[in-house]
Amino acid sequence: MSPTTTASAALTIIVATDQAGGIGIRNTLPWHLPEDLAHFKRTTSGHPILMGRKTFDSIGRALPNRRNIVITRNPAWQHAGVESCTSLTQAAALVAGSEAFIIGGAQIYAEALPLAHRLIITEIGQRFDCDAFFPPLDLQVWQETGRTTHHSEAQGFDYAFVTYERR
Repeated sequence: MSPTTTASAALTIIVATDQAGGIGIRNTLPWHLPEDLAHFKRTTSGHPILMGRKTFDSIGRALPNRRNIVITRNPAWQHAGVESCTSLTQAAALVAGSEAFIIGGAQIYAEALPLAHRLIITEIGQRFDCDAFFPPLDLQVWQETGRTTHHSEAQGFDYAFVTYERR
């Protein structure tokens, strides 16, 4: 499916990665960066969020002020305050006409990358022990359109909020 096929749903991927593209370990974040969590909340608040079931399990609850949609292979899965569907295509159809954010995990990111029109990536300037990774970006497809750099004194590493747009 091409990005224009889902044009009625503007899909944006939002993710934090380490220097090696790592996004998690044992279904948790390998770093503690409150500034990134605040950025995530500001950016996604008021919008639908689409996630895999493992990502939802790691959060443990529906996130407030957002329409929470969980993609799971189990059609009987349900949780209070959450809609579920069995495919990313079905989830995208549920949010047609609005900007929605893909929030993970690795398998959902890989499926969503060809459908997304924008990426918002927190690039963390350090490597962590990770067992889940974001797919490598093809810079022939994606163009960086914005970057704000920061330093976390508490954590001792640099990070940047980076926006990429599909070429």
